[in-house]
Amino acid sequence: MKKTLTKIVLSLIAMVAFTVAGIAVNQPVSASAAKTVSYSKLHKVAKAQLGKPYGWGSTGPSRFDCSGFTGYVYKKGASKKIPRTAQAQYNKYKHVSYKHIKKGDLVFFGGSKRSISHVGMYVGHGRMIDSQNRGVVTEAVHAPWWHAVGYARVANVK
Repeated sequence: MKKTLTKIVLSLIAMVAFTVAGIAVNQPVSASAAKTVSYSKLHKVAKAQLGKPYGWGSTGPSRFDCSGFTGYVYKKGASKKIPRTAQAQYNKYKHVSYKHIKKGDLVFFGGSKRSISHVGMYVGHGRMIDSQNRGVVTEAVHAPWWHAVGYARVANVK
């Protein structure tokens, strides 16, 4: 009983200390409170990579694989670190339908939701910028050589 009471008192003291310091405790972050990312900055970083060669396992800045490219764009364009692989990127973020896709969202390809093998960044009008065997290019999301598996929103992009 005494240990339980001590834990409760210490928890209350910590909550008061964090509140006084301006640190929210157990408060959910609303979408509107989340940092808004500038699409123009993301797009500028992505476009600057066009033509750079593909390199398996490469994260830039001179060559990229697909997830290395998307990670680089978010790191440089939004100061946001995202997971390293396409599968991990797919697994981490909220999925959206193609009907609701926005510029800056990630587009995933592969055999299934558990077998993601490629990722690109949506840039509007059914197109994406991605790094693949031809290097960093702009191409159609629904190109015949890709099987789109899903779409994910990494950040609130404006």
